[in-house]
Amino acid sequence: MTEPTRTLLMSGATRGLGLAAAERLLRDHPDQLLLITVRGDAGRRIARDLAARTGNPNVQAVSCDLGSLAEVRAAAETVRRRLAAGEIPPLTGFLANAGVQMASTTKATVDGFEATFGINVLANYLLIRLLADRFEPGARIIVTGSESHFGDFRHNLGLVPAPRWTDVRSLVRPDSGPEAETVTAGRRAYSTSKLGVQYLVHALARRLPDVEVYAYTPRFVPGTGLARDASAIQRFGFRWLLPLLWATPIASSPQAAGVKLAAAMSTPRPAESGAYLDRGEVVPSSEESYDEVREEELWRVAAELCGVPADPAMRP
Repeated sequence: MTEPTRTLLMSGATRGLGLAAAERLLRDHPDQLLLITVRGDAGRRIARDLAARTGNPNVQAVSCDLGSLAEVRAAAETVRRRLAAGEIPPLTGFLANAGVQMASTTKATVDGFEATFGINVLANYLLIRLLADRFEPGARIIVTGSESHFGDFRHNLGLVPAPRWTDVRSLVRPDSGPEAETVTAGRRAYSTSKLGVQYLVHALARRLPDVEVYAYTPRFVPGTGLARDASAIQRFGFRWLLPLLWATPIASSPQAAGVKLAAAMSTPRPAESGAYLDRGEVVPSSEESYDEVREEELWRVAAELCGVPADPAMRP
């Protein structure tokens, strides 16, 4: 057994491309502790399964439901305590891969936020904020985004409506009524939340000069659990019909996408912090995603909603 010398925190490691990425990280980096966030009490079992499949025992779990800011705070405190006690090696990375796509905009987190925005944006914001001073210089943070934030057919294949950014306080409120209960509304909330990921990454890059922060898109990956909130027919198509596109350049299997995601965590510095990585290649994100006014509004409002100061010394 190789003693780990560094820790990589990862969310969304239990299924789909995240599971494939976790397995590859364990196989390729025996000197790294993979610390995964897992909802509920399944963490130890999942960690054991990962260790058994990869032959690398350097995997542990911390309980965290990203739909609860209280659980995000508790998970961050657990990581901080274990780092301070020397129970785990220094924190050198965070792979924020967890995300949801709802079939409406009516569902809320336990804190009352629209579920898609609350989990895809606010949970990542708070977890990174609470651990910001514990990342080692040169650490790498990757937040999984989506090409859906472009809002055009070339990137979305017509499957996801274009994002519709408004003020952040409106975006975090669950909707009601017939329109809010449609799949179209849920998918638009998803693309909008992924535009929010771009804004978050840019704001973080300005505030963490000695940490690399990137948004990463795996592109179109049918066959994952992302559509688990959709109807039975839509879930069937996403799981069994759309995977036929794996053989084409426009889609990837979860396994292939996971391998590339894992590689993005360990390759030499690909670009300036704040960049957008399309399957590992550095490309511009959407024109709309470069808006510092929106980025700073998101930062301020997220701080208030999450109960943290807006402008602390991120790296004392």
